[in-house]
Amino acid sequence: MTVYTHRWANRYWEQTINEPEPNFQPTIFKGAQEVPIFGLVAIPENAHSTIVATYGITGDLETEWFLQILGRKAYAQGYAVVLFDWRAHGKTADLSPTLTSDGLYEGEDYVRIAATAKSMGCPSKFWFVGSSLGGQLALWGIKAAQELTRDNNELGLQDSDIGGATVICPSLDSNRSLSYLVKHPVGKYLEKGIANKLKELAWRIHDAHPGVFDAQAIERANSIWSFDHELVIEKLGFPSVEAYYEASSALYLLPNLRKPILMIYAADDPFFHPDIVTDMKIACRNNPFIDLWLTKHGGHVGYFSSKKCQDRVEDADPWWAWNRALQWLTAHR
Repeated sequence: MTVYTHRWANRYWEQTINEPEPNFQPTIFKGAQEVPIFGLVAIPENAHSTIVATYGITGDLETEWFLQILGRKAYAQGYAVVLFDWRAHGKTADLSPTLTSDGLYEGEDYVRIAATAKSMGCPSKFWFVGSSLGGQLALWGIKAAQELTRDNNELGLQDSDIGGATVICPSLDSNRSLSYLVKHPVGKYLEKGIANKLKELAWRIHDAHPGVFDAQAIERANSIWSFDHELVIEKLGFPSVEAYYEASSALYLLPNLRKPILMIYAADDPFFHPDIVTDMKIACRNNPFIDLWLTKHGGHVGYFSSKKCQDRVEDADPWWAWNRALQWLTAHR
């Protein structure tokens, strides 16, 4: 499912949906630490609420077709839509050399983007959405929202403005998952592909912001772990990659999140260690705000449904996870 969706279905995704692309307005937001964040904003007539979303570990708004599907479908259903290139990605990387922090600062980015979007006319409630590592960022966004909207009028955003989050196959524990991925017979090739994309990302920032990064460090960044070791952890003040992954893990956030959250997660996700499922189930079981939809199959952000499945659940297209997410949002907005 993972390979099929991301290596083949991506070639013809536009043929699978009827919704046209919204008329997006390019916007530069200010995130945490005043970091500029590039985004796209579209507000339909009579919009009822707003989705703020980004993608996973690599990519940009121009190529992330899975996120574009969400944007089209959500806009057609009356949501204002805000899509953004998160730190060190896409046009945000051209605006700033600030590297990723896997949620430690991106959570506040979500909140500050929502605050600016509100001032632009995007209606509350605001729903934070993401898949894969983007799902981890969205969960950090809920944590940040709970803290930043508490007795704080600076942002012009109230606690009541935040609806909650919808996340698909979120990264929850990078330490366990990365060690699992590089040993998996298929996962090791997936890891290598991601590492190559991260290196391309680093060179893009190097070229856009001369003198910020050591070229030799980029050359040494030949894995996800070494990318974080060579380029990320020192700037964030962590003594090791393992300490960084522990601090940014979203698994430990789950018991304390107090906004409605839909988490769609596949038990056969090849990117994440299988043992995480047990811990995730316990954390979600003890938090009534989280709806965990754990499926036996689906792969990593796959969930590409057959025509038989579409007919059974009355979907107009094969994008099962986004359809379930939007149905859940409709019931909770």
